Amino acid sequence: METFLGIDYPTLWYLVVGLLFSGYAILEGFDYGAGAWHLFFKKDLSRRIAINAIGPLWDANQVWLIIGAGALFAGFPVMYATMLSAMYVPFMLFLMFLVLRSAAIKFRSAEEMVWWRKTWDVIYFISNVIIAFLLGVVLGNVLQGFELHKNYEYKGGPFFTFLNPYAILVGLTTVSVFMTQGAIFLLLKTEGKLFDRLTFLLKRAMLFFILAFVFTSAYTLQYLPGVTDKFKQYPIFFILPVLAFLAVANVPRLVSKKKYMQALLFSSLTMAFLLMLVAFQLYPVLLPSTVNPDFSVTIYNAASSQKSLGIMLTIVLIGAPLLAFYFIFLYRTFNGKVKLDDTSY
Repeated sequence: METFLGIDYPTLWYLVVGLLFSGYAILEGFDYGAGAWHLFFKKDLSRRIAINAIGPLWDANQVWLIIGAGALFAGFPVMYATMLSAMYVPFMLFLMFLVLRSAAIKFRSAEEMVWWRKTWDVIYFISNVIIAFLLGVVLGNVLQGFELHKNYEYKGGPFFTFLNPYAILVGLTTVSVFMTQGAIFLLLKTEGKLFDRLTFLLKRAMLFFILAFVFTSAYTLQYLPGVTDKFKQYPIFFILPVLAFLAVANVPRLVSKKKYMQALLFSSLTMAFLLMLVAFQLYPVLLPSTVNPDFSVTIYNAASSQKSLGIMLTIVLIGAPLLAFYFIFLYRTFNGKVKLDDTSY
């Protein structure tokens, strides 16, 4: 098996896919989080400011999803096909609400009628919450495993089985961390009464996240014994939950000192460390089988050919700096407080 810097190609592609989806979760996470606060703002002006805070960024942030999905399909086609079979319903719902969310952003301010704007406000709010929840639900199901048989054939139950207790807990935790991320981001972009309102809402979001995280962690340790076994095998990785705890504990301290950019950084680090925990727990498995571990989809039995992975890794080495430059330029260009004008949403 071919390697690069001593790491085999499937493992490298596993890291690439993980990095892309982590970027999507962190950057698009504050977009969804900002939208999840939408109905908590009473005035039309406040809602317009909140939408325009993410206005120049939300569609660019979705690039991470497109590239991540493409990388997953190109690098691990077996995993891509199997997961779509197992999670068909949540993925279809995800795409539907993604379209509705985009329509709400574009259409909300197209007309002046109160009923028109309130209708799109509700659609926008629901879409952001459901999208965040579904992302967590899919992650929760992946961590639990699927009823996979020979040839990675999925034989699950009724269509609503994806809404199991653990997946719901992970979904709520995802909503809470996105809302925390979104509130901090909006604090960077707003001022006046809306800024004061967000300061109050952020405290509620952090309480929501802490409670959801505690319950999800307790459930994980109780009902997913493989988690503790993995840490016993590789105790050095205990540093990941410790770093995640230190990062999230630092957020309220930075907020109290009005260091919102640093707070957003540590909130993003919290998400990054939690996703690293997921990657560590699963590796080298992509989709665990609850029927027989031998039927699990791994990075080795699901990977494309060595030549294909080698070519794609070369493309990544070229494209990654360009992507990084683009996003640095984008965020520096649209830095600062939101000011509404004739071109605003």
